[in-house]
Amino acid sequence: MRCTRIGLLVGLASLLSGSCSPAAPEHPEGAVVIGALLPFSGSESAIGRNLEEAMLLAVHDLNATGGLDGKPFDLVLRDSHSSPERGSDQLLELIYTDRVAYLVGPEENQLALAIAPHVKARDVFHMMPGYAAPFGARSDPRGGSMRLAPSPFAVGCVLARSAVRAGVQTVNSLAAQDDYNSSVSSEFTTIFSSLGRRVLPSVSFTSGEQTYTDKIDSAFAAHADRTLLAAYPATASTIVTEWAVAGRPGTWLLGPALRTEVLLANIPTGTLDGHLGVSPSLSLRSECRVIDEDQETVDCTTGNAEAFIGHFSRRWGEAPLPAAHFYYDGVVLIAMGLAYAQATSGALPSSAYELKNILRELSSPDHEAASWRDLGAAMAKLRAGSPVRYVGAAAEYEFDEYGANQHDFMQTWTVDGDAFVDLAPVPVPCEPGR
Repeated sequence: MRCTRIGLLVGLASLLSGSCSPAAPEHPEGAVVIGALLPFSGSESAIGRNLEEAMLLAVHDLNATGGLDGKPFDLVLRDSHSSPERGSDQLLELIYTDRVAYLVGPEENQLALAIAPHVKARDVFHMMPGYAAPFGARSDPRGGSMRLAPSPFAVGCVLARSAVRAGVQTVNSLAAQDDYNSSVSSEFTTIFSSLGRRVLPSVSFTSGEQTYTDKIDSAFAAHADRTLLAAYPATASTIVTEWAVAGRPGTWLLGPALRTEVLLANIPTGTLDGHLGVSPSLSLRSECRVIDEDQETVDCTTGNAEAFIGHFSRRWGEAPLPAAHFYYDGVVLIAMGLAYAQATSGALPSSAYELKNILRELSSPDHEAASWRDLGAAMAKLRAGSPVRYVGAAAEYEFDEYGANQHDFMQTWTVDGDAFVDLAPVPVPCEPGR
């Protein structure tokens, strides 16, 4: 078991890693503790360290502003082992042993779904920054969970519209049988069909198989113009490698979860050159303008994301993954909600649902913007009871009644050798319910 507790009262140098007893946490006195489950080991371990660094940086920046009325923010992190089976025990430890009131993550969709009853039973506020986080029941706005990344519907919409703009007439998918990837596949094919194009038979598979040769053969036997690969990086790398050995039939479309160095490091260099992918845009809404609505062409600047990349890189000596921007923001949003609640009511939120509504209120476009670049000013205004909306490292946040952040733009990209290359950003033109 990995159990990490971070006492940031004296700075980031106090990070403690390794084996520790949940019964004897080493938090600073009075600390406001935020818990998270990250993949520190297993197939997604390279992602976990980067996300941890983003959360550490957020806590450091918040504590530099004075924390929560002088009380420092702190983290308790546990290892999902990149596995729903092994990670579930660690999530239960966070909830019932560490007794965290605020939970960030996990990355693994199946884990987030499995833990939902326990989160509700203990009234834990659940911040979900991950691309594959469950989207929740659209019919029930109650509960204390919030989602930062685009929904499968938004991803499927942009993939479908991008394919149509490229003149693609037929598509299918090769999708993992989990909630997130199957949802992306379903939304993609449904929207593509609604645009008057043809959907050919798709193929699903179970992650963790020894080989996917038969599934690859079945998917490309349909001879679709494009085939969506909806899978997590470890499985996708095996599929892409076997696909390359088979002679690279057809052309892929790639979902957000595949924009990670883990994928490129485990496939033959150049295998995916020129194939189109989609992921969240890290340009702020205010940094983008629609040039031609009919052609869905957008011009975006990237100053905010570049500033955060510089901030992160100066602390850790490496660039943040795109997902790390959302994890930084997830921690800051929790802190902002707690600060505003304490200033306006004299107490912390009494329930996860109350904190969710506070964050929804703060995200109103009517409120003054407050940037991650000046958290000191933002937190001072919140402590004075003045509502401000957060302009984060990943987005300008505006939450709907279900706690889902609204996304207006997505980023398209391709692969060139061993690197990702950004293409044009595109709008999200579809409306839920079509």
